Amino acid sequence: MRIACVGGGPAGLVFAISMKLRDPRHEIVVFERNDAGDTFGWGVVFSDQTMENLRANDPKSADAIEAGFAHWDDIDVHIHGETITSSGHGFVGIGRKRLLNILQDRARELGVELAFRTEIEADEALLTQYDLVLACDGANSKWRTLYADHFGVDIDVRPNKYIWLGANKAFEAFTFAFGHTPTSSRLTLRPSSSNAVKQLGAGSASTRWTRIKPAARLKNSSPNISTARRSRPTPSTCAAQLG
Repeated sequence: MRIACVGGGPAGLVFAISMKLRDPRHEIVVFERNDAGDTFGWGVVFSDQTMENLRANDPKSADAIEAGFAHWDDIDVHIHGETITSSGHGFVGIGRKRLLNILQDRARELGVELAFRTEIEADEALLTQYDLVLACDGANSKWRTLYADHFGVDIDVRPNKYIWLGANKAFEAFTFAFGHTPTSSRLTLRPSSSNAVKQLGAGSASTRWTRIKPAARLKNSSPNISTARRSRPTPSTCAAQLG
């Protein structure tokens, strides 16, 4: 088959890799409007189950991803001056750019053509050039818009706005911290790739800070069993959490 993937993010790259693994004779091109090293955001978080699925599909990609990620099992919730820790979860975090580079290298190795700085408009003429066109061009997909009636697209636009920032703060667990400010803001933290997402909603603001950091596993705890413990005190303001 001749296949075109419109969009060179993780979805398009994993699909191209998967198709090549199943039949090397497929001719696959991935079109990406940005450069190979461009990305938006900081980190990607997977569950252990997601990693198991990735490994079942392509062990080589999984090995490369696992070599570059941080792993933790605990979730810390900071609220009302105390910390509640739930253990037995499994999460991994990796930088978005590193993840893209791993998938790009694997796709090239398998013979996938990667076309960067290539903007592909939603044009029905493209459908005549390929046996399959995969639309993986993001939340504002031009292809999904073109065929909105066919796909049954239902978009509900909300008032929230956000900005994606970074923080030089390492957390020992996947952390959510809630605290009130004079403007009724809510602060949420979790370990990822020096990641900070500030979301603004109608009448309130929500901030989420993230940082990749391995967490210590509780002794004698099973990865399939969740346990919880509490500790006091834990400041829940932005300044206290970020130092």
